[in-house]
Amino acid sequence: MIDFDTLLEHARAAMATAYAPYSRFKVGAAALVDDGRIVTGCNVENAALGVTLCAECGMVSELIRGGGGKLVRFACVGPDGQPVTPCGRCRQLLFEHAAPGLELLTPRGVERMEDMLPGAFGPAQLEAESLRLAQLEERVRGLEERAAAGQRDESVGQEEEGND
Repeated sequence: MIDFDTLLEHARAAMATAYAPYSRFKVGAAALVDDGRIVTGCNVENAALGVTLCAECGMVSELIRGGGGKLVRFACVGPDGQPVTPCGRCRQLLFEHAAPGLELLTPRGVERMEDMLPGAFGPAQLEAESLRLAQLEERVRGLEERAAAGQRDESVGQEEEGND
């Protein structure tokens, strides 16, 4: 398996191409994909700072453009070429595309995705919520049908009373 030193080399190369004229904080990211590819990305700032793209965004775009897959190992570096920890938004982005047990190289050492984003919300939670909502909708339809059938029964009873 590709080691973190190799990922750091790729992340540093990506960082060198970053567009960070406002903060001057260039970031590069690299990850090993479950099919053996290495994907990279760099941050791209914008004068409207809220639309700045983190390095992880570019990296995940490359992952998807290259056919998808799951991230197995990840490294991200700052301007000095040393590991930096992904921000919360990027942790969520990584979680979405992570293989089970994704390893991240951080300033504290190697950490697992599950430890970096405890209680994460992702596709599995959306699927569970969709199933729960579908079950709820089915129950409501059943109640509505029973209520409608009950109203029809009552109107028949009222018609019979009127005929006496």
